[in-house]
Amino acid sequence: MNCALIIPAWAPEDIFSTKTAGSQINYWQPLGTLYVAAALQQAGHEVRFYNGAFMAHDEIMRQVQEYQPEFVGLYSTAFGWGKAKMTAAAIKQSLPGVFLTVGGPYPVALQEKCIEDCPDIDSVVTGEGEITVVEMLARLGSGADLDGVEGLAYRQGNEIKKNPPRPLITDLDALPFPARELLGEAGKYIPPPATYKRKPVAVIMTARGCNRNCLYCFQIDKYRKSGIRYRSVENVMAEIEFVLGQGYREIKFIDDTLAADYNRAMTIAKEIKKRNFDFTWFASAVVNQVDRPLLKAFKDAGCWAILFGAESGVQKDLNAIRKGITPNQIRKAVKAAKEVGLTVYTPFLFGIPGQTYEDGLKTIEFALELDPDIANFHAITPFPGTELYDNIEKYGTMSEDLSDYTYQGAAFVPYTMTREQISELRQLALKKFYSRPKFLWRRFLALRSLNDLLAAWQGLKSLFWLQAEKNLFKRSR
Repeated sequence: MNCALIIPAWAPEDIFSTKTAGSQINYWQPLGTLYVAAALQQAGHEVRFYNGAFMAHDEIMRQVQEYQPEFVGLYSTAFGWGKAKMTAAAIKQSLPGVFLTVGGPYPVALQEKCIEDCPDIDSVVTGEGEITVVEMLARLGSGADLDGVEGLAYRQGNEIKKNPPRPLITDLDALPFPARELLGEAGKYIPPPATYKRKPVAVIMTARGCNRNCLYCFQIDKYRKSGIRYRSVENVMAEIEFVLGQGYREIKFIDDTLAADYNRAMTIAKEIKKRNFDFTWFASAVVNQVDRPLLKAFKDAGCWAILFGAESGVQKDLNAIRKGITPNQIRKAVKAAKEVGLTVYTPFLFGIPGQTYEDGLKTIEFALELDPDIANFHAITPFPGTELYDNIEKYGTMSEDLSDYTYQGAAFVPYTMTREQISELRQLALKKFYSRPKFLWRRFLALRSLNDLLAAWQGLKSLFWLQAEKNLFKRSR
């Protein structure tokens, strides 16, 4: 069967302020879509991929019309739902006989609602899609109905049917590697300036799931019953070798935390070093899961940067989002990472339930004290499917405008703060952190390449707008 997988057309300005979009946007490889594509290929289907990060809507439609797929899979986030609906309508108008399904965090969280909201959608994949999509196409190809296909909500006449959920995949080693060959020019998929050392950059996930329970985090396994499912270290090494053979020179490990299993993380680092792979890499970890020996092992194996989700410098705010860490643990992890020579990234959140403006100011001072290499300051967002979203009346008020659901638009406002205060704190934090002479001098000394110079230029332009604009964040209203 001819299959088309589509990310609807979008622009950086859909997420970030126009003046700073160029210094913030991520063009990460869409790993979930690539896994589904690989599963379809393995089942004997032909697959083409159209990425709206690099293609206008009209160009996507032109190529889809030429291809004449029998099946189309659309990916959608919350902020992208409007464009997903528009794309679905255009596809159905052009190819009325095509079977169209959607996946992604927004439709997974609101399955029936999405089908009701968009008459052009035939089904929603409700969890991990690799097995579900293959089984669904086998049914469609044989003329059978979709009753009993686990992990699927679908339209049947005027009815919406919802099959039982599919158990999450336990043997991740059995999955084929993501179909990165569908991406075309790999060099397009890069993170923001100054957040990578070499390119092209590949994205690898060594495990799925999380055993933590943060208030604002979306997980397919909402109640964390399955915990974390790990790929074998040997399988991870095989994928690393495979992507290096494809020409990639940097890897971002996108596990929620690479250090969830300390011994496994240490083994991964030692195996990378032992095999003498030629690449640099970036990972995320929870601060109370790492220590200096592990971070040193990461560094010795080619890791150049680590992200710690600090979120706040106020213990009550950390408790409110159930982060399960303390400011002292954050301090210790950041200090250890710096000591072994890692670049440190720390995101922070404003608008946490119960947070006051004064608490936000304390978090800014905490960020200055930590002095990471890069700090991000976001608005906490109640994405559908999170506990924050499900219990919104308990915590505050929520925007009805899906374009606010980007970490930028203050989609959530706690009872203890105003939307304007969240915007003000974000802008104040960025100004205070990035205009420090200490920070600017450190960035100047770190210039080593044309990429570093371009990153510095983007940063300086963003800093100018931070200083010049009183209300930089266009969606903070």
